Amino acid sequence: MKLLHIVGRQNNGKTTLIVDLVKELTARDLRVGTLKHSAHEHELDKPGKDSYRHRIAGADPAACVTQNLIAIYIPRRQDDDPFDRISALFNDTDLVLVEGYIDRPGKKIEVWRQETGEAPIFSERDGGISAVITDDPIDTDLPVWPRTNVKGLADNICRMLEI
Repeated sequence: MKLLHIVGRQNNGKTTLIVDLVKELTARDLRVGTLKHSAHEHELDKPGKDSYRHRIAGADPAACVTQNLIAIYIPRRQDDDPFDRISALFNDTDLVLVEGYIDRPGKKIEVWRQETGEAPIFSERDGGISAVITDDPIDTDLPVWPRTNVKGLADNICRMLEI
């Protein structure tokens, strides 16, 4: 599974970038999966719904199937590696774009916008980020890829991940 972490502080455009990249990369006939990491603990299912009740009763996994979607709820213990638990779901992908999960091993690119008023993450970390995506002036030795050039970003990502 080829993973690329799209990292950045809140409101720097990670989700919007991932949506744009998924559109561009799938237009190139690549199969792209995504994974959104949330550092906060919160309920993903709706309490009281049947799937929630199944899961709370101990089902592992518990799934909900509609005409056009399948949702699978898999309990996670603190020491579980979520990538191990779900990797089979991504077997047929060319790459997986991960929103966040900065402390996880793997290639990372940072989205940064000057208007947020916060320093980029790479300036506070000792390595680990391969490139910065921004249209703003920035002082760095890392490669800087223009945010407005989605085709160029996709080209760079494909080169970086060798796809």
